[in-house]
Amino acid sequence: MNLSRRMAATAVLATVAIAGTVAITPQASAAATATYNGVCGTGYKVVNSAPIGSKGAVFLTYNSAKGKNCVVTVRNATGKPVPMFAYLYVQGADESAEDGGAYTSYAGPVYGDGRGKCVDWAGGIENQSTWTYGSNCGSLTAHRVTKGW
Repeated sequence: MNLSRRMAATAVLATVAIAGTVAITPQASAAATATYNGVCGTGYKVVNSAPIGSKGAVFLTYNSAKGKNCVVTVRNATGKPVPMFAYLYVQGADESAEDGGAYTSYAGPVYGDGRGKCVDWAGGIENQSTWTYGSNCGSLTAHRVTKGW
C-alpha cells in the first residue's frame, strides 16, 4: 500500500474510531438487511457486496458504459447519525476515493475509473468494517478482511 493510500485508510479508520468502543452484538433475526440504494446513478449495477457485521453492507457497483466503479455503504436501518465510511482504490491510480462522516443511512458514493483494473474497496459503520483487496479483476482471487473493535 503506497503512502497516500495508507494515510487515507488511516484517516478513515480514525474517523470511525473517534466514536468510541461499542460492544459487538449478534444481529437480531428480525433486523432489516441493507440493500443497494441506487445512489451511484443510472447504469450502475452491483457487481460485489459484503456485509459489515450486523450494521449493514458495502456495495461495489460498475457502469460498463462509463468504465467506472462506485462504492456505497448502507446501514440496515436509518437512525441517528453514526460514523460511516465508503472507500475505493483502483489499482494503479494515484489516489483513493473516500467519504467518511456521521450519517443517518449511507456513506458515499465514491467513484473510480476501473475498466480492466483490480479494485480495493471497503465500508465501515461505527465499530465494524469490511475491506476487500484485489477484487473484480478477472481470474485473481480477492482478499477480504472484516474488522470489529
